[in-house]
Amino acid sequence: MSRPLPLSAAAFDRAAHRRRDDAWLAGAWPRCRVVAVGRLSRAPAARDDAGRPHLVLRDPAAYPDDVARRFLGVVGDVPYFAVAAEPDEHDEWLTLRDIGPAADDLEAGLLTAAIALEQWHLRHTHCPQCGTPTVETSAGWIRTCPADGSEHFPRTDPAVIMLVTDGGDRALLGRGPQWNEGRFSTLAGFVEPGETLEAAVAREVREEVGIAVADIRYVASQPWPFPASLMLGFTARVTGDVALHLDPVEMAEAGWFGRDEIRQARDWTDADTPAIPGTRLRAIPPHLSISRYLIDGWLDG
Repeated sequence: MSRPLPLSAAAFDRAAHRRRDDAWLAGAWPRCRVVAVGRLSRAPAARDDAGRPHLVLRDPAAYPDDVARRFLGVVGDVPYFAVAAEPDEHDEWLTLRDIGPAADDLEAGLLTAAIALEQWHLRHTHCPQCGTPTVETSAGWIRTCPADGSEHFPRTDPAVIMLVTDGGDRALLGRGPQWNEGRFSTLAGFVEPGETLEAAVAREVREEVGIAVADIRYVASQPWPFPASLMLGFTARVTGDVALHLDPVEMAEAGWFGRDEIRQARDWTDADTPAIPGTRLRAIPPHLSISRYLIDGWLDG
């Protein structure tokens, strides 16, 4: 691929061996930088001279001593923690989708990890074995049940996302019912229990648009904390009949589009300019998405 995949760089050392080291964590807190995560997974941001938002890392003194400190990792001698916080008026509070496009690898990695942890804590408050409220331990990376002592770890949901082509100059793009008309993307779906990634690719394509695929190849992965996905990117090639038969629940629209059509939609998307009236394909995902990474790899490959 011609460019790095956003949100995917390993820009800091997670230093997992420090998560149970209470003495080290206590000493690290006063000299750390803090990623605050508020309601709707928003974080404080400030804009640069070009108007692009960047993550604001805060001083630990801004938070009470009893705040839950979630250790993210270190870069050199600087520790990074995340906290759950109420949005305030000191900064603009924005989402990862807002901050991500202009973020450097460290900003993106820290915010992605902080949001993923916060989403997990919000959704897993009780022990699945006995129903007792759990407590945060291991610097936010475990929830422990005080009744039965069981430990519960952050969950990640694997999802496949795939660009299907005809082996030539056409690619398959679709639109879910929740998307506006004219905006298309690659197909995607969650991996089911007991299923390989390649089998999930073939099944999701068959279920959503009714065609068979082969030559399934892994490309890259991207964490996507909305709320807990790991997107696993693939390419595939249609075999047999190319006629589409859509699942009306999952797909509002799908079609085969040529390279020139997709390039034109890419230009409109990147320039944020109106499409030509009556054009079917008017927008594709922005650069932050692995869907766009797969599309660009095919267009520019």
